[in-house]
Amino acid sequence: MTNATTHVIDLRSDTVTQPTPEMRRAMAEADLGDDVYREDPTVNRLEVLAAGIMGKEAALFVTSGSMGNLVSGLAWCDRGTEAIIGAGAHILINEMGSLAALGGVQMRAVPTDVRGLPDPAAVATAIRPTSGFFPRTAMVELENTHNSAGGTALTVEQMRTVADVAHERDVPVHLDGARVFDAAVATGVPASEIAACVDSLTFCLSKGLACPVGSVVCGTEEFIAKARRMRKLVGGGMRQAGVLAAAGIWALEHMVDRLAEDHANARRLADGLRGVPGIKVRIGVVETNMVYLSPAAMSAEAFIAGLRERGVLCGGGYGLVRLVTHYGVNAEDIDEALDVIGAVARAG
Repeated sequence: MTNATTHVIDLRSDTVTQPTPEMRRAMAEADLGDDVYREDPTVNRLEVLAAGIMGKEAALFVTSGSMGNLVSGLAWCDRGTEAIIGAGAHILINEMGSLAALGGVQMRAVPTDVRGLPDPAAVATAIRPTSGFFPRTAMVELENTHNSAGGTALTVEQMRTVADVAHERDVPVHLDGARVFDAAVATGVPASEIAACVDSLTFCLSKGLACPVGSVVCGTEEFIAKARRMRKLVGGGMRQAGVLAAAGIWALEHMVDRLAEDHANARRLADGLRGVPGIKVRIGVVETNMVYLSPAAMSAEAFIAGLRERGVLCGGGYGLVRLVTHYGVNAEDIDEALDVIGAVARAG
């Protein structure tokens, strides 16, 4: 950064959040044991709490959302089977092809609408016949909120249009629910109602809930037992992990409702961008904590670099710039970011 400012507004992702002081105290005071032996009381408490919130039988603490999706896919899918996944899904684009690379699972992409919902008719067509020399369809995957669609929050009714197609053919449905609590807050339903549509789900503690590390996989006792073995297979067994789980417990008990603040700040940002010449924003899909824009007079990469020079960090790709609101950003930061964005757009 070439200017003298010391105040950086980091809108790259909600993964940059820092744990609250209360989380840090909970981590320091956590009761610990060896989680591989199932003897860490804090991890056990987190898993029971998460399963209860999601209305599932059991849960498993993992290091990341990518690991959660991976062990879930490995639990559902044998080698040589197939998983049906929306064309813009995070698991397909941003997770290193791990299910294919490590599980020998073929990922079959199907079209989605602008909100990231796979076309139910395309899903129905993609599910393989049970006879013939085809890879068995072992899983259908959904994502909510949907990252590449702009942080859209799929409703329970929308999710069911796909889940029902899969369940009618005895195919389990996994939800990449990295930001499922954002979806719950945005659609006004408990997270358990969203989770009820699917057979398993992963959600992240380390994004909007502001924990330093961790995600949770939820499902039936049988499914979680297999996912636990898959976690060990990929090197995800942790020992005194209660240090991390304690932050997750505190977050689930105190940080969910405040996600509405992030959504309000994202709308404030999107509304402010309407008046900035040379900026095109996906105004219609600002539903949670993400704002996507494209600059008219320069490349997305040059625009991102210009913002960085002035103390505003953001991410991007495929010609778009992504700005994500979170616990570390307030309304005053949004207004300051808007001034910087306007200056960069005018300079271009």
